[in-house]
Amino acid sequence: MNPVEVVQGEGPVVLGLPHTGLHVPKDIRARLNDRGRALADTDWNIHKLYDGLLPGVTTVRATFHRYVIDANRDPSGASLYPGQNTTGLVPLTDFEGAAIWQVPPSGGEAEHRRERFHAPYHAALAAEMTRVRERHGVAVLYDCHSIRSRIPFLFEGVLPDFNIGTNTGMTCAPVLAEAIEDVCRAAHGYSWISNGRFKGGWTTRHYGRPAEGWHAIQMELAQSVYMEEAAPWPYSHDRAGRLRPVLAKMLQRLDDLARKGDPR
Repeated sequence: MNPVEVVQGEGPVVLGLPHTGLHVPKDIRARLNDRGRALADTDWNIHKLYDGLLPGVTTVRATFHRYVIDANRDPSGASLYPGQNTTGLVPLTDFEGAAIWQVPPSGGEAEHRRERFHAPYHAALAAEMTRVRERHGVAVLYDCHSIRSRIPFLFEGVLPDFNIGTNTGMTCAPVLAEAIEDVCRAAHGYSWISNGRFKGGWTTRHYGRPAEGWHAIQMELAQSVYMEEAAPWPYSHDRAGRLRPVLAKMLQRLDDLARKGDPR
């Protein structure tokens, strides 16, 4: 199976989808324990939620599961959140802190997975960001994520509905972040925060280079706003139907600003 799927669009916005893939090669699946095989930490239904929201958008989607290797982690293995509970490049635990492997992968195996899965995904994403910037003079990466709204191992209490990550303003022009915040502020009944528990993963931090015309924003959604947060993880058409217009406004604002020229 190809580790990445790309759908090219003519616009300046690129959607990254690093955590919706469910493919786990048979040899790797055999080494997961029962808890790991449940694949509970998937960004369930995110590709469905964003589908068709912005005409002309480019999408880059990983087909492999994050338990194989996490496409949103530093390939060096360095922690994104030093001192906080998190999961690594090749996760050894799930989001509850429980082991997911019968036979944990070795360092050599992690490098093999990086070459086989992580590197092709990011080669494709970098190629699309380059293509889009050459066409428009600017490229805006909107990295699509979701997570359960209550995970005590990772954060206290209930996660806000919208979690905007720009690595404290370093990964995009301020006007782009402000546009997303304005849409959140006007969205009745939703909570939001910028650069709270989730400040943007490696993807956002790596591709967010405003001085070079590459801008990146991570959106971490609480899964409760569009689906049920328990297996079999069903999509809620009612919740998603209310949410999708809000997300569409966010993407359209980014598209409009980018089409006017590099906002830096």
